[in-house]
Amino acid sequence: MTSATGDRQSFPLGARRGLEACASPRGTFAVLALDHRQNLRRELRPDDPDSVTYDEMVDFKRAVVRALSPVATGTLLDPEIGAAQSIADGSLPGRAGLIVAIEATGYAGLSTARVSRILDGWSVEKAKRMGASAAKLLVYYHPDAANAADQERLVARVAADCRAADLALFVEPLSFSLVDGAMLSGEDRRRVVIETARRLTAIGGDVLKAEFPYDPAVTESVRWREACEELNAASELPWVLLSGGVDDATFEAQVAAACEAGASGVLVGRSVWAEAATMEPAARTEFLMSTGRERLRRLADLADRAGRPWHERRTRLTTAPLPRDGWYRDY
Repeated sequence: MTSATGDRQSFPLGARRGLEACASPRGTFAVLALDHRQNLRRELRPDDPDSVTYDEMVDFKRAVVRALSPVATGTLLDPEIGAAQSIADGSLPGRAGLIVAIEATGYAGLSTARVSRILDGWSVEKAKRMGASAAKLLVYYHPDAANAADQERLVARVAADCRAADLALFVEPLSFSLVDGAMLSGEDRRRVVIETARRLTAIGGDVLKAEFPYDPAVTESVRWREACEELNAASELPWVLLSGGVDDATFEAQVAAACEAGASGVLVGRSVWAEAATMEPAARTEFLMSTGRERLRRLADLADRAGRPWHERRTRLTTAPLPRDGWYRDY
């Protein structure tokens, strides 16, 4: 960003417009998260996930998108099962903000040094071509893992690709324990989530999709508030809270704590639609149009009432100079 007219990245117009398309008029997020892939099989048929077909997963995603995207400020989908299909059949309205995942599902390598990968045959450029408002990169990360530097380089590479395409990027780190088979919990989880925000938001991206700093076993409101305030201070980017599969009441309480500390809203999945996964089509639609919409609307209202608008934080998007005469020649 060295020149007001000679460097296309001086004017991140597409990235800014993309975030605005995924946010409320006030600038907060209540994004429907539906980029689940292999783990969706377990949601749809817990007793026999391998029997779930591709078409069943597509049909479920279309149903959720049709019911909930009108209430959401944006929708997060994957390229394998959801995004293209929901565009092609009109399930996702043309006016809706669309965030598309870039990563392959799952991880390679050891459980204590998890390796994230770009989906084979997919790219930021292709997400832009299909009309995405923004991209999302899920990256497994622990600041003390043996491969932490490699994961940081992946974030930097995808962030650079997004800047080149003028596409906003949501960065979603998922933490893990350095003890094989153990869960990251308590104060260890708090430290890792906050240090992860500090490191990864300094590398690139436009919005951090953060885990709640504590696992559900920790319920003290004072610890929640202090941890969320620390997370807010650590992040150089606007941040939103992911639901992580907790129940809707717990997640709503977490969202309130996060927004009061400076979060800009939520990207929410199973906490809104989980029960619908095992229902028959008619009952599923009824649940999504009633309970699902009510849950998502409550979260959207909470984020808009208590959250910090994303554009209030100083970032590359909010500090870019205004385009001047002739800006388009080198864009």
